[in-house]
Amino acid sequence: MPVPKHRRSKSKKRTRHAAWKVIMPELRPCSNCGILSHSHRACTTCGFYNGKPVLSVASVTTEDASKDA
Repeated sequence: MPVPKHRRSKSKKRTRHAAWKVIMPELRPCSNCGILSHSHRACTTCGFYNGKPVLSVASVTTEDASKDA
């Protein structure tokens, strides 16, 4: 099993740990429904991409939601 030859200093260790950052994804509003979604991907809410329908998304109405509950 490999063993490090030299001890890492506190600054080197902290620099290494500082590289792991949580970044917010870049979101843009959908051109059809206006909900924020990832760019260059079809909208998961309405199924549109670049102003054209590419996915068939089943819409949930309030009556369907109340039956499930």
